Amino acid sequence: MSTRPLSFSDTEPRPSQRILDKTRRVRASISMECPHCHSQVSSHAKHCKRCGGVIPASQHLLEDCGLTEPVRTAAPVAASAPSRSPAARYRFARLGDRFIAFGIDLTILFGLFAIADAWTFMRWSTFEASELQLTAASLLIAITLNSAILFLYSCLMEAACGATLGKILVGIRVVRTTRRGALAACAVRNILKIVDGLAFYLVGTAVAACSEARQRIGDICAHTAVIEESFGFAARAGAIVLWIGILSGSIWSVPRICTTSNPVPTRYLNRVLIRIGATGNSAYLRIAGFTLDFHS
Repeated sequence: MSTRPLSFSDTEPRPSQRILDKTRRVRASISMECPHCHSQVSSHAKHCKRCGGVIPASQHLLEDCGLTEPVRTAAPVAASAPSRSPAARYRFARLGDRFIAFGIDLTILFGLFAIADAWTFMRWSTFEASELQLTAASLLIAITLNSAILFLYSCLMEAACGATLGKILVGIRVVRTTRRGALAACAVRNILKIVDGLAFYLVGTAVAACSEARQRIGDICAHTAVIEESFGFAARAGAIVLWIGILSGSIWSVPRICTTSNPVPTRYLNRVLIRIGATGNSAYLRIAGFTLDFHS
């Protein structure tokens, strides 16, 4: 019986050999993690293409054994910026700018107050010689009208334009930090001026100075804030025209209203509280038992 030596060409791969080859091919198509920069590299790579670090020969065995987590490819997710509240995107108005705007508004309001008060005193006050006697009824009506003018001016202007004439000229605006209606937010904000205005606005100023968003009590309750705003030339020019028009109208109309006296008798609140008159070269103001004289 003749025998011949076996060669490699005569042998067929064993089943274990085929499994090992298949495993190597699968491993070659599977990625693993670089131990240095944790980027995805091929399982048979010796160096990382990203950082250039040496990949240990047993790195893939660590992942196969579960000692390290293999890299899982996932759809790229865009990095989202941290969410911020709408008010965080604004520059809050300085307290000094708010006081300047309030001062400009006061000049406008004084003109409107003068017209309303002159009309009220000519109808619900009494005259005796050269003395004007202000009754409780006339003072109550005047205070009511002045409060209504102050509230409507601020509320309607801020709800419609976001700013009063003073705020437009200074460059600040009222914004809402929630979805509450503009008219409701401005109404709450201006009603609470009664609280903020205590002690010549010391309460509102102290609360706004301690607030990160510079909000007074009215702003906190109404969910509003005052921010810096750049108004256009047309808005500023319109505000200046209205400001001059209101002041000029009050200067023109108040003397004419005072020359037409048409008192209306009232059954209640007829007590005289304030007396204003003139004697010779002096004028006087009497409130209860207090008298203030003005000499020319």
